[in-house]
Amino acid sequence: MKLSIAILACNEAANLRRTLPSVAWADELVLVDSGSTDDTVAIAKEFGVKVFIEPWKGYGPQMNSAIDKCTSPWVFSLDADEELTPELQTEIRALLVGEPKFDAYWVPRRNQIFGRWMRYGGQYPDYKLRLFRQGTARLPEDTEPHATPKWPGPKGKLRGDLLHYQYPTVALYVEHMNRYSSASVPLVLRKDRSCRGLFEFLAMTVVNPVLTFVKNYFFRSGFLDGREGLLFHLYHSAYTSWKYAKAWESTRSLKSDSPR
Repeated sequence: MKLSIAILACNEAANLRRTLPSVAWADELVLVDSGSTDDTVAIAKEFGVKVFIEPWKGYGPQMNSAIDKCTSPWVFSLDADEELTPELQTEIRALLVGEPKFDAYWVPRRNQIFGRWMRYGGQYPDYKLRLFRQGTARLPEDTEPHATPKWPGPKGKLRGDLLHYQYPTVALYVEHMNRYSSASVPLVLRKDRSCRGLFEFLAMTVVNPVLTFVKNYFFRSGFLDGREGLLFHLYHSAYTSWKYAKAWESTRSLKSDSPR
C-alpha cells in the first residue's frame, strides 16, 4: 500500500528541515504553498516534494486541495510544524504492508508549547485523524484553522506519537491566536453566535472563556504542566473570548455601515 503525505506551508523554512526527514520514506510528498517569501519551496524541492503554489483559500479548502493532489491509495495529512516519531513511522509502514482493518486512523499528538511538552489539560493524547484511505476523510470547507479531517465510518487508533512543535514563544502564540480568531469569525457567524444580545455577549466573551480555563486547568489537571501550562490555558481562554468578541464587532460594524 503506497502512502502520500499532504502538507500545507507558508514561510515554514524553520520547520521543514525537521519535518520532511520524518516522512522522506513515504512514496509521495505533496506540499501546497500559499505564498512563502522564505526558503520553504527551495527546501521542499531538496527533498523531492511535489510543490504547488496556490492562494490561501481557508484551512479546509487548502488541505482538501493538497489531499486531492495525492496519488497514493493512502494519505497522511501533516502540518509543517509536525514530525513523525520513529515509532509512528514504523507503525504506519507495518500497517500498510497488509490490508488495514479501518479506512481511517486516529494518531496521538504531543504538543510542545513555550518549550514544554504538555501532558495534561487535555493536551495529551491529542488525537487527530491523520491517516486515511484516499477518497474517505475530508475537511469541512468552513472549518476553523488547524482542524482535523472528518470521516463518519469506523476508525482505528495508532500508538506512535506525532510531535507538534506548536508555539515556541508567547509572542508567536499571541500572533497566531489573533489571526486564528479573526479567521474563525465567519464560522462563528454561520453558527448564529453574533453575540448581539447582552446575555449571549456576556456568556460567550466572559463566562465561556472562564469555564474553559477552569475545565482545562483544574479539572483536566493543566496545572501539572507548570508555568507553561498556566500561560497556555490562560491565553487559550482569551482566544475563546476574542473570536466571539470579533464576531460581535463585525456585526456592529455592518450595522453602523448600513444606510439609515
